[in-house]
Amino acid sequence: MVIFTTSADRSDHFLDCTFTSRYVRNPVPKFRMPESSQPKEAAYQIINDELMLDGTPRLNLASFVTTWMEPECEKIMMASMNKNYVDMDEYPVTTELQNRCVNMIAHLFNAPIGEAETAVGVGTVGSSEAIMLAGLAFKRKWQHRRKLEGKPFDKPNIVTGANVQVCWEKFARYFEVELKEVKLSEGYYVMDPVKAVEMVDENTICVAAILGSTLTGEFEDVKLLNDLLVKKNKETGWETPIHVDAASGGFIAPFLYPDIEWDFRLPLVKSINVSGHKYGLVYAGVGWVVWRSKEDLPDELVFHINYLGSDQPTFTLNFSKGSSQIIAQYYQFIRLGFEGYKNVMENCMENAKALKEGLVSTGRFEILSKDIGVPLVAFTLKDSSKHTVFEIADTLRKYGWIVPAYTMPANAEHIAVLRVVVREDFSRSLAERLLSDINKVLKEIDTLPSRVSMKAAHVSATVDEVVNASEGMVKPAKKSIEEIQKEVATYWKNLVERKRTGVC
Repeated sequence: MVIFTTSADRSDHFLDCTFTSRYVRNPVPKFRMPESSQPKEAAYQIINDELMLDGTPRLNLASFVTTWMEPECEKIMMASMNKNYVDMDEYPVTTELQNRCVNMIAHLFNAPIGEAETAVGVGTVGSSEAIMLAGLAFKRKWQHRRKLEGKPFDKPNIVTGANVQVCWEKFARYFEVELKEVKLSEGYYVMDPVKAVEMVDENTICVAAILGSTLTGEFEDVKLLNDLLVKKNKETGWETPIHVDAASGGFIAPFLYPDIEWDFRLPLVKSINVSGHKYGLVYAGVGWVVWRSKEDLPDELVFHINYLGSDQPTFTLNFSKGSSQIIAQYYQFIRLGFEGYKNVMENCMENAKALKEGLVSTGRFEILSKDIGVPLVAFTLKDSSKHTVFEIADTLRKYGWIVPAYTMPANAEHIAVLRVVVREDFSRSLAERLLSDINKVLKEIDTLPSRVSMKAAHVSATVDEVVNASEGMVKPAKKSIEEIQKEVATYWKNLVERKRTGVC
Protein backbone atom coordinates (compact mmCIF):
# COMPACT_ATOMS: atom_id res chain seq x y z
CA MET A 1 0.00 0.00 0.00
CA VAL A 2 1.26 3.44 -0.90
CA ILE A 3 0.40 6.05 1.72
CA PHE A 4 0.29 9.63 0.52
CA THR A 5 -1.55 12.88 1.00
CA THR A 6 -3.31 14.87 -1.66
CA SER A 7 -3.15 18.61 -1.77
CA ALA A 8 -6.52 20.33 -1.84
CA ASP A 9 -5.25 23.85 -2.42
CA ARG A 10 -7.46 24.33 -5.46
CA SER A 11 -11.23 24.13 -5.40
CA ASP A 12 -11.45 22.82 -8.97
CA HIS A 13 -10.09 19.30 -8.45
CA PHE A 14 -12.41 17.67 -10.95
CA LEU A 15 -12.19 15.11 -13.72
CA ASP A 16 -13.31 16.51 -17.06
CA CYS A 17 -14.14 13.52 -19.22
CA THR A 18 -14.53 13.59 -22.99
CA PHE A 19 -16.73 10.67 -23.92
CA THR A 20 -18.84 10.69 -20.77
CA SER A 21 -20.39 13.97 -21.88
CA ARG A 22 -22.79 11.72 -23.74
CA TYR A 23 -24.15 10.73 -20.32
CA VAL A 24 -23.23 13.52 -17.89
CA ARG A 25 -22.21 17.16 -18.29
CA ASN A 26 -20.92 17.99 -14.82
CA PRO A 27 -17.30 17.15 -13.98
CA VAL A 28 -16.64 14.48 -11.36
CA PRO A 29 -14.82 15.53 -8.15
CA LYS A 30 -11.52 13.77 -7.60
CA PHE A 31 -11.26 13.82 -3.83
CA ARG A 32 -14.85 13.95 -2.64
CA MET A 33 -17.73 11.59 -3.23
CA PRO A 34 -20.09 12.95 -5.94
CA GLU A 35 -23.41 14.29 -4.72
CA SER A 36 -25.43 12.37 -7.28
CA SER A 37 -25.27 9.08 -9.17
CA GLN A 38 -24.30 8.68 -12.81
CA PRO A 39 -24.87 6.05 -15.50
CA LYS A 40 -22.76 2.90 -15.22
CA GLU A 41 -21.39 3.51 -18.72
CA ALA A 42 -20.08 6.90 -17.62
CA ALA A 43 -18.42 5.53 -14.49
CA TYR A 44 -16.78 2.80 -16.55
CA GLN A 45 -15.52 5.24 -19.18
CA ILE A 46 -14.10 7.66 -16.60
CA ILE A 47 -12.07 4.96 -14.87
CA ASN A 48 -11.07 3.18 -18.06
CA ASP A 49 -9.74 6.42 -19.54
CA GLU A 50 -7.54 7.10 -16.52
CA LEU A 51 -6.22 3.54 -16.38
CA MET A 52 -4.96 3.88 -19.94
CA LEU A 53 -2.03 5.80 -18.51
CA ASP A 54 -0.90 2.85 -16.38
CA GLY A 55 2.01 0.74 -17.56
CA THR A 56 1.34 -2.53 -19.39
CA PRO A 57 1.54 -5.36 -16.81
CA ARG A 58 3.22 -7.84 -19.15
CA LEU A 59 5.91 -5.28 -19.99
CA ASN A 60 6.49 -4.61 -16.29
CA LEU A 61 9.77 -6.44 -15.87
CA ALA A 62 10.27 -5.08 -12.36
CA SER A 63 7.69 -7.35 -10.78
CA PHE A 64 7.79 -11.02 -9.87
CA VAL A 65 3.99 -11.09 -9.70
CA THR A 66 2.02 -13.17 -12.21
CA THR A 67 0.46 -11.17 -15.05
CA TRP A 68 -1.15 -13.91 -17.13
CA MET A 69 -3.43 -16.86 -16.39
CA GLU A 70 -5.54 -19.15 -18.54
CA PRO A 71 -9.10 -17.99 -19.37
CA GLU A 72 -10.56 -21.09 -17.72
CA CYS A 73 -8.92 -20.17 -14.43
CA GLU A 74 -10.07 -16.57 -14.75
CA LYS A 75 -13.65 -17.84 -15.13
CA ILE A 76 -13.38 -19.79 -11.89
CA MET A 77 -11.90 -16.76 -10.15
CA MET A 78 -14.71 -14.50 -11.33
CA ALA A 79 -17.31 -17.05 -10.20
CA SER A 80 -15.87 -17.05 -6.68
CA MET A 81 -15.29 -13.30 -6.30
CA ASN A 82 -18.24 -13.00 -3.92
CA LYS A 83 -17.07 -15.73 -1.54
CA ASN A 84 -15.52 -14.58 1.71
CA TYR A 85 -12.60 -16.88 2.45
CA VAL A 86 -13.12 -16.62 6.20
CA ASP A 87 -16.69 -18.02 6.08
CA MET A 88 -15.46 -21.58 6.39
CA ASP A 89 -18.78 -23.04 7.52
CA GLU A 90 -20.64 -21.42 4.63
CA TYR A 91 -18.01 -22.34 2.05
CA PRO A 92 -16.60 -25.68 3.23
CA VAL A 93 -15.34 -26.71 -0.21
CA THR A 94 -13.24 -23.55 -0.50
CA THR A 95 -11.76 -24.33 2.91
CA GLU A 96 -11.03 -27.86 1.76
CA LEU A 97 -9.24 -26.56 -1.34
CA GLN A 98 -7.05 -24.35 0.85
CA ASN A 99 -6.17 -27.34 3.05
CA ARG A 100 -5.28 -29.37 -0.02
CA CYS A 101 -2.98 -26.60 -1.24
CA VAL A 102 -1.25 -26.43 2.16
CA ASN A 103 -0.62 -30.18 2.09
CA MET A 104 0.64 -30.13 -1.50
CA ILE A 105 3.10 -27.36 -0.65
CA ALA A 106 4.23 -29.09 2.54
CA HIS A 107 4.98 -32.29 0.62
CA LEU A 108 6.71 -30.28 -2.10
CA PHE A 109 8.96 -28.82 0.61
CA ASN A 110 9.63 -32.27 2.11
CA ALA A 111 7.82 -31.69 5.40
CA PRO A 112 8.15 -34.73 7.71
CA ILE A 113 4.46 -35.68 7.67
CA GLY A 114 2.96 -39.09 7.08
CA GLU A 115 0.36 -39.92 4.45
CA ALA A 116 -2.42 -39.83 7.05
CA GLU A 117 -1.17 -36.63 8.70
CA THR A 118 -2.30 -33.10 7.93
CA ALA A 119 0.23 -30.40 7.23
CA VAL A 120 0.33 -27.25 9.35
CA GLY A 121 -0.01 -24.07 7.32
CA VAL A 122 -2.29 -21.33 6.09
CA GLY A 123 -3.07 -19.27 3.03
CA THR A 124 -2.27 -15.54 3.26
CA VAL A 125 -2.62 -12.44 1.09
CA GLY A 126 1.08 -12.71 0.21
CA SER A 127 4.49 -13.53 1.61
CA SER A 128 4.53 -10.37 3.72
CA GLU A 129 1.65 -11.63 5.87
CA ALA A 130 3.16 -15.12 5.84
CA ILE A 131 6.46 -13.76 7.19
CA MET A 132 4.66 -11.80 9.90
CA LEU A 133 2.90 -14.98 11.05
CA ALA A 134 6.07 -17.07 10.98
CA GLY A 135 7.97 -14.35 12.84
CA LEU A 136 5.30 -14.16 15.53
CA ALA A 137 5.51 -17.92 16.03
CA PHE A 138 9.30 -17.72 16.46
CA LYS A 139 9.05 -14.79 18.86
CA ARG A 140 6.43 -16.48 21.03
CA LYS A 141 8.35 -19.79 21.15
CA TRP A 142 11.52 -17.94 22.14
CA GLN A 143 9.70 -15.99 24.86
CA HIS A 144 8.25 -19.19 26.36
CA ARG A 145 11.65 -20.81 26.45
CA ARG A 146 13.24 -17.79 28.09
CA LYS A 147 10.50 -17.62 30.71
CA LEU A 148 10.99 -21.27 31.61
CA GLU A 149 14.71 -20.63 31.98
CA GLY A 150 14.06 -17.57 34.14
CA LYS A 151 15.87 -15.28 31.73
CA PRO A 152 14.93 -11.87 30.28
CA PHE A 153 12.71 -12.03 27.20
CA ASP A 154 12.35 -8.36 26.27
CA LYS A 155 15.09 -7.99 23.66
CA PRO A 156 14.46 -10.46 20.82
CA ASN A 157 16.41 -10.14 17.58
CA ILE A 158 16.39 -11.73 14.16
CA VAL A 159 19.38 -12.23 11.87
CA THR A 160 19.02 -11.64 8.13
CA GLY A 161 21.05 -10.45 5.19
CA ALA A 162 20.90 -6.82 4.11
CA ASN A 163 19.30 -8.07 0.88
CA VAL A 164 15.99 -9.01 2.52
CA GLN A 165 12.70 -7.62 1.26
CA VAL A 166 11.19 -4.71 3.17
CA CYS A 167 8.57 -6.95 4.81
CA TRP A 168 11.28 -8.19 7.19
CA GLU A 169 11.96 -4.63 8.28
CA LYS A 170 8.24 -4.17 8.78
CA PHE A 171 8.05 -7.28 10.95
CA ALA A 172 10.95 -6.09 13.09
CA ARG A 173 9.51 -2.62 13.55
CA TYR A 174 5.85 -3.57 14.01
CA PHE A 175 6.53 -6.40 16.48
CA GLU A 176 9.49 -4.87 18.31
CA VAL A 177 12.23 -7.22 17.23
CA GLU A 178 15.77 -6.01 16.59
CA LEU A 179 16.84 -6.63 12.99
CA LYS A 180 20.50 -7.67 12.75
CA GLU A 181 21.61 -7.48 9.13
CA VAL A 182 24.63 -9.15 7.59
CA LYS A 183 26.12 -6.52 5.29
CA LEU A 184 26.79 -7.29 1.65
CA SER A 185 30.02 -6.77 -0.27
CA GLU A 186 30.89 -6.17 -3.89
CA GLY A 187 30.56 -9.43 -5.79
CA TYR A 188 28.66 -11.16 -2.95
CA TYR A 189 25.09 -9.94 -2.78
CA VAL A 190 23.49 -12.49 -0.44
CA MET A 191 23.80 -13.28 3.25
CA ASP A 192 27.08 -14.92 4.25
CA PRO A 193 26.14 -17.91 6.47
CA VAL A 194 29.38 -17.68 8.43
CA LYS A 195 28.83 -14.01 9.31
CA ALA A 196 25.16 -14.69 10.05
CA VAL A 197 25.93 -17.39 12.59
CA GLU A 198 28.55 -15.15 14.21
CA MET A 199 25.79 -12.56 14.82
CA VAL A 200 23.50 -15.08 16.53
CA ASP A 201 23.17 -14.72 20.29
CA GLU A 202 20.87 -16.02 23.02
CA ASN A 203 18.20 -13.47 22.04
CA THR A 204 18.01 -14.53 18.40
CA ILE A 205 14.55 -15.89 17.66
CA CYS A 206 15.58 -17.20 14.23
CA VAL A 207 17.86 -16.71 11.25
CA ALA A 208 16.03 -15.85 8.02
CA ALA A 209 17.50 -17.24 4.82
CA ILE A 210 16.34 -16.09 1.39
CA LEU A 211 15.72 -18.56 -1.40
CA GLY A 212 15.80 -16.17 -4.32
CA SER A 213 17.10 -12.72 -3.49
CA THR A 214 15.00 -9.91 -4.93
CA LEU A 215 18.22 -8.16 -5.94
CA THR A 216 19.91 -10.86 -8.01
CA GLY A 217 17.66 -13.94 -7.76
CA GLU A 218 20.43 -15.90 -6.05
CA PHE A 219 19.70 -18.69 -3.57
CA GLU A 220 21.37 -18.37 -0.19
CA ASP A 221 23.23 -21.40 1.14
CA VAL A 222 20.65 -22.71 3.62
CA LYS A 223 22.46 -26.05 3.96
CA LEU A 224 25.68 -24.42 5.16
CA LEU A 225 23.69 -22.10 7.44
CA ASN A 226 21.95 -25.12 8.98
CA ASP A 227 25.21 -27.01 9.54
CA LEU A 228 26.93 -24.02 11.15
CA LEU A 229 23.93 -23.27 13.32
CA VAL A 230 23.63 -26.90 14.47
CA LYS A 231 27.23 -26.70 15.64
CA LYS A 232 26.71 -23.39 17.44
CA ASN A 233 23.50 -24.58 19.11
CA LYS A 234 25.35 -27.65 20.37
CA GLU A 235 28.16 -25.52 21.77
CA THR A 236 25.91 -22.94 23.45
CA GLY A 237 22.82 -24.92 24.36
CA TRP A 238 20.65 -22.52 22.35
CA GLU A 239 17.91 -23.70 20.01
CA THR A 240 18.13 -21.05 17.29
CA PRO A 241 15.99 -22.14 14.31
CA ILE A 242 15.83 -21.13 10.63
CA HIS A 243 13.03 -19.64 8.59
CA VAL A 244 13.30 -19.80 4.80
CA ASP A 245 11.82 -16.92 2.87
CA ALA A 246 11.10 -18.76 -0.37
CA ALA A 247 8.74 -16.10 -1.72
CA SER A 248 10.38 -16.19 -5.15
CA GLY A 249 12.32 -19.45 -5.19
CA GLY A 250 9.90 -21.81 -3.45
CA PHE A 251 8.20 -22.76 -6.71
CA ILE A 252 11.52 -22.82 -8.60
CA ALA A 253 13.90 -25.01 -6.59
CA PRO A 254 11.72 -28.16 -6.25
CA PHE A 255 11.29 -28.37 -10.02
CA LEU A 256 14.69 -27.27 -11.31
CA TYR A 257 17.10 -28.00 -8.46
CA PRO A 258 15.69 -30.94 -6.48
CA ASP A 259 19.13 -31.88 -5.11
CA ILE A 260 19.66 -28.54 -3.37
CA GLU A 261 18.85 -28.95 0.33
CA TRP A 262 17.10 -25.84 1.57
CA ASP A 263 13.75 -27.02 2.93
CA PHE A 264 12.43 -29.28 5.71
CA ARG A 265 15.11 -31.85 4.90
CA LEU A 266 17.29 -29.62 7.10
CA PRO A 267 16.43 -30.12 10.79
CA LEU A 268 16.62 -26.45 11.84
CA VAL A 269 14.22 -25.23 9.15
CA LYS A 270 10.98 -24.78 11.11
CA SER A 271 8.87 -22.73 8.67
CA ILE A 272 8.82 -21.67 5.04
CA ASN A 273 6.85 -19.03 3.20
CA VAL A 274 6.20 -18.90 -0.53
CA SER A 275 4.29 -16.53 -2.81
CA GLY A 276 1.54 -18.15 -4.84
CA HIS A 277 1.26 -14.96 -6.85
CA LYS A 278 4.85 -15.13 -8.04
CA TYR A 279 6.10 -18.39 -9.49
CA GLY A 280 3.06 -20.15 -8.03
CA LEU A 281 1.49 -18.64 -11.18
CA VAL A 282 -1.55 -16.95 -9.59
CA TYR A 283 -2.61 -13.31 -9.86
CA ALA A 284 -1.62 -11.02 -6.99
CA GLY A 285 -3.15 -11.75 -3.61
CA VAL A 286 -2.02 -15.17 -2.34
CA GLY A 287 0.87 -16.46 -0.28
CA TRP A 288 1.50 -19.48 1.91
CA VAL A 289 3.32 -20.35 5.10
CA VAL A 290 3.88 -23.90 6.30
CA TRP A 291 5.43 -25.17 9.52
CA ARG A 292 7.50 -28.24 10.08
CA SER A 293 5.12 -29.59 12.74
CA LYS A 294 2.35 -28.53 15.10
CA GLU A 295 4.92 -27.98 17.83
CA ASP A 296 6.42 -25.11 15.83
CA LEU A 297 3.19 -23.09 15.86
CA PRO A 298 2.16 -22.09 19.42
CA ASP A 299 -1.50 -22.88 20.11
CA GLU A 300 -2.07 -19.51 21.75
CA LEU A 301 -1.60 -17.77 18.40
CA VAL A 302 -4.50 -19.67 16.88
CA PHE A 303 -7.92 -18.14 17.53
CA HIS A 304 -11.17 -20.06 17.55
CA ILE A 305 -14.43 -18.44 16.48
CA ASN A 306 -17.94 -19.88 16.28
CA TYR A 307 -20.17 -16.99 15.28
CA LEU A 308 -20.06 -17.99 11.62
CA GLY A 309 -21.73 -21.32 12.31
CA SER A 310 -19.13 -23.69 13.76
CA ASP A 311 -15.81 -23.72 15.57
CA GLN A 312 -13.21 -22.36 13.19
CA PRO A 313 -9.49 -21.98 13.95
CA THR A 314 -7.88 -18.90 12.40
CA PHE A 315 -4.32 -17.60 12.34
CA THR A 316 -4.12 -14.54 10.12
CA LEU A 317 -3.42 -10.84 10.46
CA ASN A 318 -6.57 -9.94 8.58
CA PHE A 319 -10.03 -11.47 8.57
CA SER A 320 -12.24 -11.10 5.50
CA LYS A 321 -10.68 -11.65 2.09
CA GLY A 322 -11.63 -13.11 -1.26
CA SER A 323 -11.48 -16.80 -2.11
CA SER A 324 -10.55 -16.40 -5.77
CA GLN A 325 -6.77 -16.62 -5.38
CA ILE A 326 -6.94 -19.71 -3.16
CA ILE A 327 -9.14 -21.45 -5.71
CA ALA A 328 -6.87 -20.30 -8.54
CA GLN A 329 -3.85 -21.80 -6.76
CA TYR A 330 -5.60 -25.15 -6.52
CA TYR A 331 -6.47 -24.89 -10.22
CA GLN A 332 -2.82 -24.39 -11.13
CA PHE A 333 -1.70 -27.30 -8.98
CA ILE A 334 -4.08 -29.84 -10.55
CA ARG A 335 -3.92 -28.28 -14.02
CA LEU A 336 -0.14 -28.27 -14.34
CA GLY A 337 1.03 -30.87 -11.86
CA PHE A 338 4.74 -31.38 -11.19
CA GLU A 339 5.53 -31.87 -14.87
CA GLY A 340 3.72 -28.71 -15.93
CA TYR A 341 5.40 -26.52 -13.33
CA LYS A 342 8.76 -27.94 -14.29
CA ASN A 343 8.13 -27.15 -17.96
CA VAL A 344 7.13 -23.57 -17.17
CA MET A 345 10.18 -22.96 -14.98
CA GLU A 346 12.55 -24.52 -17.52
CA ASN A 347 11.11 -22.28 -20.22
CA CYS A 348 11.57 -19.21 -18.00
CA MET A 349 15.20 -20.15 -17.36
CA GLU A 350 15.85 -20.65 -21.07
CA ASN A 351 14.45 -17.22 -21.87
CA ALA A 352 16.51 -15.68 -19.08
CA LYS A 353 19.60 -17.39 -20.50
CA ALA A 354 18.88 -16.02 -23.99
CA LEU A 355 18.43 -12.52 -22.56
CA LYS A 356 21.66 -12.81 -20.60
CA GLU A 357 23.61 -13.91 -23.69
CA GLY A 358 22.16 -11.02 -25.69
CA LEU A 359 23.21 -8.51 -23.05
CA VAL A 360 26.72 -9.96 -22.84
CA SER A 361 27.07 -9.75 -26.63
CA THR A 362 26.71 -5.95 -26.47
CA GLY A 363 29.98 -5.77 -24.60
CA ARG A 364 28.53 -3.05 -22.39
CA PHE A 365 27.13 -4.98 -19.44
CA GLU A 366 28.36 -7.11 -16.55
CA ILE A 367 25.94 -9.80 -15.37
CA LEU A 368 25.49 -9.98 -11.59
CA SER A 369 22.81 -12.68 -11.36
CA LYS A 370 23.77 -16.34 -11.10
CA ASP A 371 22.90 -19.29 -13.32
CA ILE A 372 21.24 -21.09 -10.40
CA GLY A 373 18.39 -19.15 -8.86
CA VAL A 374 15.26 -17.31 -9.87
CA PRO A 375 14.87 -16.73 -13.64
CA LEU A 376 15.95 -13.12 -13.81
CA VAL A 377 18.86 -11.13 -15.17
CA ALA A 378 20.51 -8.48 -13.01
CA PHE A 379 23.16 -6.48 -14.83
CA THR A 380 25.19 -3.30 -14.57
CA LEU A 381 27.15 -1.10 -16.94
CA LYS A 382 30.83 -1.92 -17.20
CA ASP A 383 31.53 1.78 -17.63
CA SER A 384 29.31 4.31 -15.82
CA SER A 385 31.66 7.24 -16.26
CA LYS A 386 29.50 8.82 -18.98
CA HIS A 387 26.02 7.35 -18.58
CA THR A 388 24.19 5.40 -15.90
CA VAL A 389 21.72 2.53 -15.59
CA PHE A 390 19.14 5.09 -14.51
CA GLU A 391 19.36 6.76 -17.92
CA ILE A 392 18.80 3.38 -19.57
CA ALA A 393 15.77 2.63 -17.40
CA ASP A 394 14.28 6.06 -18.12
CA THR A 395 14.81 5.77 -21.87
CA LEU A 396 13.38 2.24 -22.05
CA ARG A 397 10.10 3.70 -20.79
CA LYS A 398 9.66 5.28 -24.21
CA TYR A 399 9.37 1.80 -25.65
CA GLY A 400 6.88 0.67 -23.01
CA TRP A 401 9.34 -1.38 -20.93
CA ILE A 402 9.41 -1.01 -17.15
CA VAL A 403 12.89 -2.08 -16.08
CA PRO A 404 13.93 -1.07 -12.56
CA ALA A 405 17.27 0.54 -11.80
CA TYR A 406 18.39 0.52 -8.18
CA THR A 407 21.41 0.55 -5.92
CA MET A 408 22.50 -2.35 -3.75
CA PRO A 409 22.02 -2.31 0.06
CA ALA A 410 24.54 -1.50 2.78
CA ASN A 411 28.25 -1.87 1.95
CA ALA A 412 27.50 -2.24 -1.76
CA GLU A 413 25.56 1.00 -2.32
CA HIS A 414 27.95 2.11 -5.03
CA ILE A 415 26.73 -0.69 -7.29
CA ALA A 416 23.72 0.35 -9.41
CA VAL A 417 21.96 -2.33 -11.43
CA LEU A 418 19.12 -3.05 -13.83
CA ARG A 419 16.97 -6.14 -13.32
CA VAL A 420 14.66 -8.05 -15.67
CA VAL A 421 12.36 -10.63 -14.09
CA VAL A 422 11.45 -13.41 -16.53
CA ARG A 423 7.92 -14.62 -15.89
CA GLU A 424 5.86 -17.27 -17.71
CA ASP A 425 4.42 -14.72 -20.15
CA PHE A 426 7.82 -13.25 -21.07
CA SER A 427 8.34 -15.09 -24.33
CA ARG A 428 11.49 -15.49 -26.40
CA SER A 429 10.14 -12.98 -28.93
CA LEU A 430 9.64 -10.42 -26.14
CA ALA A 431 13.19 -11.09 -24.95
CA GLU A 432 14.49 -10.44 -28.47
CA ARG A 433 12.44 -7.25 -28.71
CA LEU A 434 13.79 -6.05 -25.36
CA LEU A 435 17.36 -6.67 -26.49
CA SER A 436 16.68 -4.75 -29.69
CA ASP A 437 15.28 -1.82 -27.74
CA ILE A 438 18.19 -1.88 -25.27
CA ASN A 439 20.60 -1.62 -28.20
CA LYS A 440 18.60 1.34 -29.52
CA VAL A 441 18.79 2.98 -26.11
CA LEU A 442 22.56 2.47 -25.93
CA LYS A 443 23.02 4.08 -29.33
CA GLU A 444 20.72 6.93 -28.35
CA ILE A 445 22.44 7.80 -25.07
CA ASP A 446 25.85 7.52 -26.76
CA THR A 447 24.88 10.49 -28.90
CA LEU A 448 23.94 12.53 -25.84
CA PRO A 449 26.33 14.57 -23.71
CA SER A 450 27.54 12.75 -20.66
CA ARG A 451 25.50 13.68 -17.63
CA VAL A 452 28.57 13.09 -15.50
CA SER A 453 30.77 15.44 -17.52
CA MET A 454 27.93 17.96 -17.76
CA LYS A 455 27.66 17.98 -14.00
CA ALA A 456 31.40 18.36 -13.66
CA ALA A 457 31.34 21.31 -16.03
CA HIS A 458 28.42 22.82 -14.13
CA VAL A 459 30.25 22.47 -10.86
CA SER A 460 33.38 23.99 -12.36
CA ALA A 461 31.40 26.97 -13.63
CA THR A 462 29.52 27.45 -10.36
CA VAL A 463 31.88 29.61 -8.39
CA ASP A 464 31.76 32.07 -5.60
CA GLU A 465 31.37 35.47 -7.15
CA VAL A 466 32.82 38.60 -5.66
CA VAL A 467 31.72 41.91 -7.14
CA ASN A 468 34.40 44.53 -7.33
CA ALA A 469 32.45 47.72 -6.72
CA SER A 470 35.10 49.99 -8.14
CA GLU A 471 35.60 48.03 -11.37
CA GLY A 472 32.11 46.52 -11.64
CA MET A 473 33.65 43.13 -12.40
CA VAL A 474 32.83 39.59 -11.28
CA LYS A 475 35.85 37.70 -10.01
CA PRO A 476 35.54 33.93 -9.91
CA ALA A 477 36.96 32.14 -6.91
CA LYS A 478 38.48 29.00 -8.41
CA LYS A 479 37.92 25.60 -6.83
CA SER A 480 40.43 22.83 -6.62
CA ILE A 481 40.08 19.60 -8.61
CA GLU A 482 39.50 17.72 -5.37
CA GLU A 483 36.61 20.04 -4.44
CA ILE A 484 35.02 19.65 -7.85
CA GLN A 485 35.31 15.84 -7.73
CA LYS A 486 33.77 15.80 -4.28
CA GLU A 487 30.81 17.87 -5.44
CA VAL A 488 30.31 15.66 -8.49
CA ALA A 489 30.37 12.55 -6.31
CA THR A 490 27.87 14.12 -3.90
CA TYR A 491 25.59 15.02 -6.81
CA TRP A 492 25.49 11.47 -8.14
CA LYS A 493 24.97 10.04 -4.70
CA ASN A 494 21.96 12.28 -4.22
CA LEU A 495 20.69 11.39 -7.69
CA VAL A 496 20.89 7.69 -6.86
CA GLU A 497 18.92 8.27 -3.67
CA ARG A 498 16.19 10.06 -5.60
CA LYS A 499 16.05 7.33 -8.23
CA ARG A 500 16.22 4.47 -5.77
CA THR A 501 13.19 2.23 -6.11
CA GLY A 502 11.86 -0.50 -3.85
CA VAL A 503 12.50 -3.94 -5.21
CA CYS A 504 9.35 -6.03 -5.69
